[in-house]
Amino acid sequence: MKSSEEWMLKYNGWLNDALIDEHTKEELRAIAGDEKEIADRFYRDLQFGTGGLRGVIGAGTNRMNAYTVGKATQGLAEWLLARHATDAAAPPSVVIAHDSRHFSPEFALEAALVLAGNGVKAYLFDSLRSTPQLSYSVRLLNASAGIVITASHNPPEYNGYKAYGADGGQLIPEEAEQVIEAIAHVTGFHAVKRVSKEQAIAAGLLAYLDEKADESYIETVAAQSLCGDLLQGELGDAFNIVFTPLHGAGHMAVRETLKKIGFRQVHIVSEQRDPDGSFPTVKSPNPEEKDAFALALKLAEEVQADIIVGTDPDADRMGAIVKNKSGSFEVLSGNQSGALMIYYILEQLQRQNRLPGNGVVIKTVVTSELGAVVAQSFGASVENTLTGFKYIGEKMTRYEQTKERSFLFGYEESYGYLTGDYARDKDAIVATMLICEAAAYYSKQGKTLVDVLEELYERFGYYKESQQSRTLKGMDGVAQIAAIMEDWRTAPPAAAAGSSVVQALDYSQGIDGLRKENVLKFILADGSWFCLRPSGTEPKIKVYFAVKGQTAAEADTRMQSLQTEVMARVDRLS
Repeated sequence: MKSSEEWMLKYNGWLNDALIDEHTKEELRAIAGDEKEIADRFYRDLQFGTGGLRGVIGAGTNRMNAYTVGKATQGLAEWLLARHATDAAAPPSVVIAHDSRHFSPEFALEAALVLAGNGVKAYLFDSLRSTPQLSYSVRLLNASAGIVITASHNPPEYNGYKAYGADGGQLIPEEAEQVIEAIAHVTGFHAVKRVSKEQAIAAGLLAYLDEKADESYIETVAAQSLCGDLLQGELGDAFNIVFTPLHGAGHMAVRETLKKIGFRQVHIVSEQRDPDGSFPTVKSPNPEEKDAFALALKLAEEVQADIIVGTDPDADRMGAIVKNKSGSFEVLSGNQSGALMIYYILEQLQRQNRLPGNGVVIKTVVTSELGAVVAQSFGASVENTLTGFKYIGEKMTRYEQTKERSFLFGYEESYGYLTGDYARDKDAIVATMLICEAAAYYSKQGKTLVDVLEELYERFGYYKESQQSRTLKGMDGVAQIAAIMEDWRTAPPAAAAGSSVVQALDYSQGIDGLRKENVLKFILADGSWFCLRPSGTEPKIKVYFAVKGQTAAEADTRMQSLQTEVMARVDRLS
């Protein structure tokens, strides 16, 4: 059977399936005759990867909709029931949260009703909550798993479904593979067991979590504060913060946490305060991009803010813009914020005689080495993981059990940070608190965070990082990304930007005890490196760059040369 016949068979199958609602069928009838659109919607099932599901909202097997959510949840429920089959005294339960995206509440409820249909109890938040609160709540309620409906910082047309294990971390690959296998056995929508909301509540299989569930989380996040006593005085009134939740889930938790530790001048960007899945005031709700802060910068000028902070729709990523001594605002990269927070945390713990001798900082292989050398200067060890906070969380859980290491901080270059052991995913709420607290602390010494960062550069070297990506959509894009990776894998460069390649690391072979993953990293003789990695959540290939110079100008020159040469080769196959 030709592929086009397979797509049309699936397409017509949906049109003729009595379990598919009429509104969905109308959407499909509207694309009748558009072979390319039908192919894109039906050429595959939306893939449940190690990060769960993520895709464009719409009708079809390759789209996010109630049917793909139901099928994934049926597989997750069967996996949970199989794992708990020998322990009748501890039936499985799942905590479910969602962000502000279109259909997030509906998808969250759909997941809860499918779980209930399988006899699995669902704890469902009554309105949007952050991803890190979901991770915390799984641990707090001793649940078997967690689900959060979010597409993180993707554009408005996307939504997603992330699955978590009992430790509060995203499913590790071995667990995800088992769930994928269980989903594959769900052969049709008739196999999805589902009950009504009324039936689920009556059976005790659906319980709602409300604002009472927030108090413990906020208390726990605030407990990570390292100089709250300083903020209870005049500094709490003097230090000025502008915050934007970018229409997402961060507003309440950030506001209450900052208030709890003593900040009294917190200005919320009113146009971006309320949840809105269309994200009408930004091109992309991504705190990695300066454009998302246009309204925040305007408000900051009006109120003479010292720092601007933003969180993404599910509040697991945090971006910061800080004022320098001249009064101008400078954007901090994810790597810079991470290094500053490491320095602040370890300095405070050392000052308070609380720095453990077996402390560890955990980062990813594409994250800057600046944070690593800062941590090592305090005597902490540093460990690398593959990209994905689930791997950081996995190490945290292992050390919690073995006591071999004391977790200090975990972070990714993509604006994800965590301190404390209360969760197993990055937390923009605690990161917002810490970056504001650090800025306030150093302001008492007459320094801005820009000044502190410059001191770190002067002491450890001028580290500079950047990232470029190429979006390659659809079936052709999947093939192009594979071809690019194959090209670099089979013909690794001998040199780049005038420096020889001293190491070519192919993580698909399994390196340094890490799992096999489709990542290539090339380390140069001058200490620079670059890394190619297909995104796990978007149709992109990402290229990471890092250099180190004796001066900022030297680092800039090396970066420009390296990026130009590497991207020219990538673009030949894009």
